[in-house]
Amino acid sequence: MTTSVKKNNFLAPSLISNLQQVLIARNDGVQPPPKENESYESNGKLSSADVDDQANNAEQDSEKPVILVTNGEGIESPGLTLLVDALLRDRLFNVHVCAPQSDKSVSGHSLTVRETLAATSVELSGATAYEVSGTPADCVSLALSGALFSWSKPVLVISGINKGSSCGQKMFYSGAFAGAREALISGVPSLCISLNWKKDVSCETDLKDAANVCLPLIYAAVKDIEKGNFPKGCLLNVDIPSCPLTNKGNGHVHGLKVTRQSMWRSSPSWQGVAANRHASAGHEQSLGIKLAQLSRDASAAGAARRLNSHRKNVEVESVGVAGKQNSHQTVKKYFRLELLEKEPENEDANLDFRALEDGFVAITPFTSSTSGQPEIETCVSNWIAAAISREQKASSTGILL
Repeated sequence: MTTSVKKNNFLAPSLISNLQQVLIARNDGVQPPPKENESYESNGKLSSADVDDQANNAEQDSEKPVILVTNGEGIESPGLTLLVDALLRDRLFNVHVCAPQSDKSVSGHSLTVRETLAATSVELSGATAYEVSGTPADCVSLALSGALFSWSKPVLVISGINKGSSCGQKMFYSGAFAGAREALISGVPSLCISLNWKKDVSCETDLKDAANVCLPLIYAAVKDIEKGNFPKGCLLNVDIPSCPLTNKGNGHVHGLKVTRQSMWRSSPSWQGVAANRHASAGHEQSLGIKLAQLSRDASAAGAARRLNSHRKNVEVESVGVAGKQNSHQTVKKYFRLELLEKEPENEDANLDFRALEDGFVAITPFTSSTSGQPEIETCVSNWIAAAISREQKASSTGILL
């Protein structure tokens, strides 16, 4: 399955209207064919019935709970598209998307300041969607500010579905987790959803299954947020096993396990790169960076850059330790970072990574206050138990609780 997003280049409504009138006049009054499920009156405008339908649809959307979706891997990530598809399937939510234009998986909680970011509308499964030339934290901050979307705030923010777990200390590097944490900082409940993606094993179907597995949790969260029963000031980091439908709950909500954050992390490996092989040689700075640099030309930093421009640039192989630097030359070396996976040493079954490897959907709660972590874990455990009980009753009676 391939996923795609289509960018919109909107013209002003008045300009569109003028163009339509010119085209109609040139064609001796012949009107363009109506779109599917639309009809035109003799004056070329949509019929009153279609206008009423559009107004009714807009009113219905405004009454639905609003969910904001972002991710770490960018707007074209299949995990994002499949999650949005799942959320829209039952037409229960008004889904808005604000996601990075490109992959920002390991951007951490980086915010872009004093630079101009572009937000471009895209078509994404019928959701109101924008791609932003920034980080996941930028996307959530912008979306919640009211500058991009006309709302007070969404009911829930979801970051996902991301390839690769956010267990242990990986969440400190994770752009996806940062998006959810930015929502928490802004006072909005959030979920970070990740699939424990295995290279050469996992496939796009697993992402679709992961979306279906986490839907009951999302439904329960939205319902209890509206009722005031969801744990206050809480972020849930949700990690789904590599094979979602064969987890401990056989793909159902009772395969969940509330866990604690482990100390597991990927091992950083920095490798030197030959000067003639580095990948950034042709990299151009963004327009925002160029403008920002122009505005700082009169500053001390600008003066330092002008001083450095008179030095001789010398590129050297990125191996060993450089000797004493010549004051008349700038030495440039190139490196590349790879994050190597390693097995965790702690075998505590209640830690996030171990529960995930044991086949559970691992749910690790976080709060903005470190002193309240034990209390929030207990609160989330009680909430999960109540959600499971409701789901089991609904399954046995066929009634949505």
